[in-house]
Amino acid sequence: MMVHQESEAAGVLPAPGGWRSAVADVSSDQRAFKNVPWGKPMMWIFLLSDTFIFGSFLISYMTVRMSTTVRWPNPSEVFSLTLFGRSVPLLLIAIMTFVLITSSGTMALAVNFGYRRDRRTTAILLLATAALGATFVGMQAFEWSKLIHEGVRPWGNPWGAAQFGSAFFMITGFHGTHVTIGVIFLVIVAVKVLRGDLEQQRAGFLTGRRGNYEIVEILGLYWHFVDLVWVFIFAFFYLW
Repeated sequence: MMVHQESEAAGVLPAPGGWRSAVADVSSDQRAFKNVPWGKPMMWIFLLSDTFIFGSFLISYMTVRMSTTVRWPNPSEVFSLTLFGRSVPLLLIAIMTFVLITSSGTMALAVNFGYRRDRRTTAILLLATAALGATFVGMQAFEWSKLIHEGVRPWGNPWGAAQFGSAFFMITGFHGTHVTIGVIFLVIVAVKVLRGDLEQQRAGFLTGRRGNYEIVEILGLYWHFVDLVWVFIFAFFYLW
């Protein structure tokens, strides 16, 4: 009783008990997160689920690779290019990796200039990122056509274990699809930034709140994730 009187004297109201306590907790959480944009946490949840998918693919690949009794194709031979009469191992893959890592840098700069509200520079950097991503997809298409021409199929290949073809097309194809989707959204957001849609809060897709460039950061999260996944694919599939 004395504690209750002392808390009232100090101007601190006692916490409600029972079901009123639960209601107070819920309402306080609602007030705390009322102005928090939903796009960023939703992207993190999506990326977490995508991490499980890519992780399952890579773990399955490693399991098949270690359990097969048939010789696994040598990546240095399979992914080599012939230049001036000489076979250069993993040249195309190295260029693809460089292009994608460079696009991660341009994406980071786009986010930086977006929060400075520099529309022109942000749009240019987004388009540069999209161009690098499209270049990566184009080189991946060339890689696919080269291997298909050489006889690689999801059910077999001329270099050894039949599982190589299915693992290659599944993992790189799933990642390439992510890059392609990212390129499309990069172009859409770049056009919106250039037109000033984010400043005016023009009604439409991927606009957000007036003067807020958070959509650029959300897109950056997705793009950095795609780049990070490629690092793992490069290490496990091409270097192992």
